[in-house]
This record gives sequence, structure tokens and C-alpha cells, in this order.
Amino acid sequence: MIEAEVGVLPVEQEHQQSPSKAQEEPLPSGPAPPPSAPPQDSSGVSVLDQFKLRRFFVLRPGTLNQAIEDIKALVDEEIDGSICSLWLMAEVDHWNNEKERIVLITDNSLLVCKYDFVMFKCDQLQRIPLNFVDRISHGSFTFPNHSLLLREGEGMRVFWDRQRDPSFTSRWNPFSTDYPFITFTYHPVRNANDKFAALCEIHNFRDQLQAAAQKAHAAKPVPGKANGVLVLNQPIHIEAYVGIMSFIGNQNKLGYCMARGNIGF
Repeated sequence: MIEAEVGVLPVEQEHQQSPSKAQEEPLPSGPAPPPSAPPQDSSGVSVLDQFKLRRFFVLRPGTLNQAIEDIKALVDEEIDGSICSLWLMAEVDHWNNEKERIVLITDNSLLVCKYDFVMFKCDQLQRIPLNFVDRISHGSFTFPNHSLLLREGEGMRVFWDRQRDPSFTSRWNPFSTDYPFITFTYHPVRNANDKFAALCEIHNFRDQLQAAAQKAHAAKPVPGKANGVLVLNQPIHIEAYVGIMSFIGNQNKLGYCMARGNIGF
């Protein structure tokens, strides 16, 4: 087991028209024209969506650069080695709650950071040794047959202890952190611009993680553990049924640092 280190127009008076004048006005013919699409910028994102994206603190000038510098300072070169790549992801926990995360792939570790973009500090750092990673699955999300939850899109799940299943207590504890896997999906700001599209690209993240884990297995094999990483294309199953809190939280993006009216959360 690997433990974590760790938002009435006024009615105008109608003017009466004489019958003769009303007859002179031509009536519209043919089907009504389709409604015009909302205006978009050069990136293809509508103005409304751009307005919604600006609420995320990670998009504010200088914020991401400051976060990267703060997290780099937490990397222990003796344990983790050099930094290979950095990613902006959303973690999905076992109760279907989304949480904003900055993820680093180093020579020896997968570092998952919960970063406070309001106070500019790392609240939690989970370190997963790459030579323990034995499986990566990717695909669409699924739920039990009688679940009321739904999640569109695709994700990936990283496993590091295939011999251990979560206990019954862990499954029903929304705050449990002893799961032998972690699940990621796209961050909502992935369409903001090309820079964030690259930082949030989950397919490239999966490929680089696989390569780094294979390299770590070869350099530091774990006794009694099969070396190598198995990559599977299969659904990402979340064993949650009702999830009222996750529904409310995900709809309001409570797992992200963003402006909410006159306050930041």
C-alpha cells in the first residue's frame, strides 16, 4: 500500500393602425430564419463560455506560473529525481467529486498537488512511486445500474497495488484516502487557449506517465512484484449511487479555486 504524503423590460404602448395601412404591409413568407449562433472568439469558444472560464483563478495572469514555482520547491531530488512534465487535471474521487489538481511526473514519482490558487500555497501533496504503478486504464465513465449519477467524457485511472481492493469502510467513507488508485479527467479550462489545451491533454499525460513508469520499473524493480505497466482501454467505473453532495459540488465547481460572486473559494 502506498500512502499519500501528504457561483423586466418595460412594456411599450401599442400604436393602433388603420385597417388600410395594416393591409399594405406585406406578411412574412417562408420559414423563419434559424437563430444565429453566439459570438465566438478566434479559439472557437463562445463569449459566454469565455466569461465562465475567467472565473477560474488558474487563468489569471501569473497565477499558474507562481503555482509551478511553489510546487517545484517541494520536489525532493533525492526521492523524486528531476521533473519530466507538469499537467493541470481534475481528480475524480470514489464519490464522484471533482477536485482541481496540479500533477507532476518526475523520474521516480507521480506527484499530485492540491494547490490553493487564492492563497498561493500547496495544501496537500500525494507522492506515488512510479515503480509501484502497475496498471493504467482509460475510457468513459460508468456507474452501477441503479445509480442516479452521470458523468460524461473520458478519464484515466492509475493503479499501484493490484493485489488490494478497497475495504467496505473505505467505499462508504467520502473522506477515505487509502484507495490503491487515483482517477483523473479533463480540467474545465482545457478550451481556454492552446497553452491550457496542452497542459490538460489527458492522452499525452497517459503516454508520458506510462513511459516514465516503465523506465522506473527497469531502474528500480520491486521484489516480488511484476515489473511493467499494463495499459487498458476500458470503462472507468465509479461505485457511487446517489451522490447528492457530489452533484451539488460538481455543478457549482466547489472543488476548484474560482470567483463566486463577491468572494473567492
